[in-house]
Amino acid sequence: MLFMEKETYLFTSESVSEGHPDKVADQISDAILDEFLRKDPESKVACETFCTRGSVIVMGEVHSEAYVDIQKTVRSTIARIGYTDSNYMFDSNSCGVLSALNEQSGDIRQGVDREDPEEQGAGDQGMMFGYACRDTEEFMPLPLALSHLTLRLLSGIRREEPDLMPYLRPDAKCQYTVEYDSASCRPLRIHTIVLSTQHDEFTPASLGRLSYDDACLKYGQDKVDAAMHDEIERDIREILLPRVAAAVGEKVATLFKGDYILHVNPTGKFVIGGPAGDTGLTGRKIIVDTYGGKGAHGGGAFSGKDPSKVDRSAAYMARYIAKNLVSAGVADEVLVQLAYAIGVASPVSVFVDTYGTAANGPDGKKLSDSEIASRLKDLFDLRPAAIIRKFSLKNPIYSPTASYGHFGREPYTAMVKVVREGRETEIPARFFAWEDCDSVPAIKKEFKLK
Repeated sequence: MLFMEKETYLFTSESVSEGHPDKVADQISDAILDEFLRKDPESKVACETFCTRGSVIVMGEVHSEAYVDIQKTVRSTIARIGYTDSNYMFDSNSCGVLSALNEQSGDIRQGVDREDPEEQGAGDQGMMFGYACRDTEEFMPLPLALSHLTLRLLSGIRREEPDLMPYLRPDAKCQYTVEYDSASCRPLRIHTIVLSTQHDEFTPASLGRLSYDDACLKYGQDKVDAAMHDEIERDIREILLPRVAAAVGEKVATLFKGDYILHVNPTGKFVIGGPAGDTGLTGRKIIVDTYGGKGAHGGGAFSGKDPSKVDRSAAYMARYIAKNLVSAGVADEVLVQLAYAIGVASPVSVFVDTYGTAANGPDGKKLSDSEIASRLKDLFDLRPAAIIRKFSLKNPIYSPTASYGHFGREPYTAMVKVVREGRETEIPARFFAWEDCDSVPAIKKEFKLK
């Protein structure tokens, strides 16, 4: 008897740490946005950040009644990330900070402001996508979810257990390749892991207690660097990856079959990193921010933009819809596209693709993508003002979104300090509210699903 070998395919996604130069820029932009919203919830902000060795430039357009100390916000963000050592050639105390924020264009503002706030126009034209699938409990693509998780755990070791891997610096990148079954599109195993982490120059324990420079004189730099690389790779394999496997749950842990390929710092050395090694710019990690290359992307970045920009708010709504549709059992995989015209409240189009995974309706026939799309307008108010209200997007909630992805995160409520009517107070704010699945009952009722 002949047994046909199962057809499979490989899919790869990457993430970057909070110390990656582009993510440093994203976090600065969102920290500035949060400070404006903290003092004036009606602030209109489009803030871009450029960072390089020893310098940060903040650019963009703002319309607000608030004053924000840009220098203080930039430096505190850089310090929080971990760039506090002058040896990194980029640190919070010594870097130069230049602000080039200008007043927002009145032509743009007149398209957003309306006499009836409910008819607030979209802050820009464009298309936004939301995606969800059954790879993980968070309905996110597995390669991206694993990449985010691995770097979050690595950052946790750097911050909270520095004695475990004392050489770690803030910059890092991680990439997972997962093998999928072609027929079911279900993940079968972890195929390849690539992890590059910035590190100090150090002398590995195997070469004694010498300084790096003395060890290089005694053994030669090539030997010291090779031993340094081997120690980092061993720590990744023996300390970090077992924590990843323990954190993902039994189902995903079985995909770590022990035969995966592991590349750690493939160039051999990664000492010069962060903005000193490569310039950072807001909005250059839009695939990391979303779905790791799965589904589609409309091209608009998120960080530094207030919620009147549908690049951000409508992308959150599209994800919310896609996640709730999958959670409700409408389909196993869903892509939602929303498209807007600047100054117009309602979307110009709504598109749904279930990749052939839609459930059967009450008549026993598979739900069509066009039918699903047409019903979304009755289930969800897709005007910008309604989206902003639903997710409370005028609160200072954006800094946590600027690293490790805007989606697949655990929603939570926390108290935040704000200034309202000239007085500082604390209010409860919902973070990552677009990850809630509170529309599942309404969706099941609409599509008559059990």
